[in-house]
Amino acid sequence: MGTVTLGVSIAVPEPYGSFLQERRAGFGDPAALGIPTHVTLLPPTEVDSAALPAIQDHLAEVAAASHAFPMRLEGTDSFRPLSPVVFVKIVEGADGCAALQERVRALHGPCARELQFPYHPHVTVAHGIDEESMDRAQAELKDFEASWSIDGFALYEQGADGVWRLEREFPFGAVEGPATPPGVPRQVNLSRPPAPSL
Repeated sequence: MGTVTLGVSIAVPEPYGSFLQERRAGFGDPAALGIPTHVTLLPPTEVDSAALPAIQDHLAEVAAASHAFPMRLEGTDSFRPLSPVVFVKIVEGADGCAALQERVRALHGPCARELQFPYHPHVTVAHGIDEESMDRAQAELKDFEASWSIDGFALYEQGADGVWRLEREFPFGAVEGPATPPGVPRQVNLSRPPAPSL
């Protein structure tokens, strides 16, 4: 059946998701329009297609046992020089993301894998572009802020064209805390026009 490349992430909802995606493209990141704005739980991972049902069952179990938690983004930082990445910082919700990704990557589960770097939840806004453009991304988004309630995560598959497409959403089953505000849908349409500036 071959292999597929999967990723698991928390989508940054609208209007923030499209806004940051369009800004990332504007900084010259060629991959921007093929990557929904997100917080990674499982980085790109190649698996046998036959493993997909077990992976989806595992993710559904993780989601069913998880609780909603608040997320707040504020300001920018960079992994340079270790890695050519500029990102928006998570100032609330990082612990929830860390716990969630540990359960997704459980040692004896179908998504078990080693990470290249220690887990540090973030929202990438520039990756692998020239230093001047990364400096601009870090400076121009330094005042960015956003907040919402995390109530689930999603499985994505990378196509042969390099575009990441939503395969399935996994809502949390143990709902506690504030619900996601109405009018803030998940980001799923990569072809929508740019969102207005915040």
